[in-house]
Amino acid sequence: MTENQLGKNELTRLLEGNKNFVKGNLTASNMCLDTLKKFAFHQEPYAAVLSCSDSRVVPEIIFDCGIGELFVIRVAGITLGPNVVESIEYAVKKLNVPLLILLGHDDCGVMKYAKEHYPNMTENFQSIMKCVYPVLDKKEDIKCHNYFAQEHTKWVEETLLEKSKIVKEAVKENKLLIAKCHFDHSTGLVNLI
Repeated sequence: MTENQLGKNELTRLLEGNKNFVKGNLTASNMCLDTLKKFAFHQEPYAAVLSCSDSRVVPEIIFDCGIGELFVIRVAGITLGPNVVESIEYAVKKLNVPLLILLGHDDCGVMKYAKEHYPNMTENFQSIMKCVYPVLDKKEDIKCHNYFAQEHTKWVEETLLEKSKIVKEAVKENKLLIAKCHFDHSTGLVNLI
């Protein structure tokens, strides 16, 4: 089995976990002190997830996972600052995760804020807007916030591959699969973009 196949298997596992979440049949049993003790001095996540900080988007819950399964990086609007890029690089290079999920979502406040203020740079949230405005620069006529969020997720992948030699090489060597996903609040489903 190739390492790239492992990434595909883990993606399937997470999407199946999402189906458990939707059905209300959560199965994760590794959410206790005994599990935490098992990983007290090491971690072995099988996927990294770049997710929005939105309180409705909790990767461990929507993918039916417990302690030690996911390396989660949460930031408003899944925006790519230097610390976020380096956190992803750490997961890829040091933890050897075979899968990176870029998880956008419906009703993203960052996308709404950006649409309201584009093309002006506001006094607040400048680093976030610098990561979101490039999508509007290409597709200024975007009207739907959820479509905007999906286009932004695509931009995040492109930019990550440009900015990170570690991520780019891991993808090129089939050691890392990047899955662009979108969380639908009305169904609870995580869909591939």
